[in-house]
Amino acid sequence: MKFRFTDKKVTLPNSVHAYAEKKVGKLDRYFKSDAEASIVFSVEKDQNRAEVTVRSGGTIIRVSESTSDMFASIDAAVSSIERRIRKNKTRLEKRLRQDAFERTVDEAELSNFAPESVSEDHFDVIRTKRFPLKPMSVQEAILQMNLVGHTFFAFRNEEADGVFAVVYRRNGGGYGIIEES
Repeated sequence: MKFRFTDKKVTLPNSVHAYAEKKVGKLDRYFKSDAEASIVFSVEKDQNRAEVTVRSGGTIIRVSESTSDMFASIDAAVSSIERRIRKNKTRLEKRLRQDAFERTVDEAELSNFAPESVSEDHFDVIRTKRFPLKPMSVQEAILQMNLVGHTFFAFRNEEADGVFAVVYRRNGGGYGIIEES
């Protein structure tokens, strides 16, 4: 698994990056060899946030956890990803490794790391995301949306001759789809 670390509004020691690499590296058993993990660390209002995004093939799983301790945030993010994978196990079986769900024992580790507070004065954030829209079924798009943890997902609907579509989670429950006409 390849790792990419980003520290936002905080300077962390290398031991935090090493700890994150060790913990997120345990997720490697679920993915094929082309997996890539992007880990973003930030501090907001005395809360340490760890955002983990794992990409493997066409599957993207994203989790963000926030606690008072950065190590605990990393642990929570890893367990959230494992929970999402297990929840969608039957749908993901074609994309995951064959022996992904064999049981292993994790050792418990505790820490007392709390980075210094960072003031939030003024900043403008402009973000542009560009990604290829791959053809997929509505069910696969809903699965991808749930794995990423978003309330919507854009894709090309292969069931409707590749038209642009957006699937979204409805407030009252269930899912909706918006298609290009």
